[in-house]
Amino acid sequence: MDEVLLRSLTPSVITVLVRRGADFAAAEDAVQDALVEALRVWADNQPRDAKGWLVTVAWRKFLDATRADVARRRREDRVEEEPAPNPASAVDDTLQLYFLCAHPSLTPASAVALTLRAVGWLTTRQIAAAYLVPEATMAQRISRAKRTVSSVRFDRPGDVATV
Repeated sequence: MDEVLLRSLTPSVITVLVRRGADFAAAEDAVQDALVEALRVWADNQPRDAKGWLVTVAWRKFLDATRADVARRRREDRVEEEPAPNPASAVDDTLQLYFLCAHPSLTPASAVALTLRAVGWLTTRQIAAAYLVPEATMAQRISRAKRTVSSVRFDRPGDVATV
């Protein structure tokens, strides 16, 4: 590896890239990447035409960086063009869920079990332990309660049909 050779070739390689259309900063970055690659590859076998090798590798590094930059800008533009998410509903539906769980068609035991499951986020096992019944029994009770209220509609607030 001839460090003096690399130092002497660097300005001419940058000039070739600038002549091909790269701006100076991008050409300099590409040549630096090519020099790092040369240090890695040339340790074993130095090419016959060192300048040609550096120009080729630097130009490819420049093209890769340019393509990556264009792709990044496109991704950023797509993100900027994305519509803003809809604002979260300011209405708290928890009260509506309580009313659903306390529907008159449910037995009191089923209503409480469904409320504990839907609103309290208790597991079926925890609810069964509180009721002192087998877990399978409680699972069946909650399933029946869900089926019973599945046809109940709570449309829009203020809708006369929901009263």
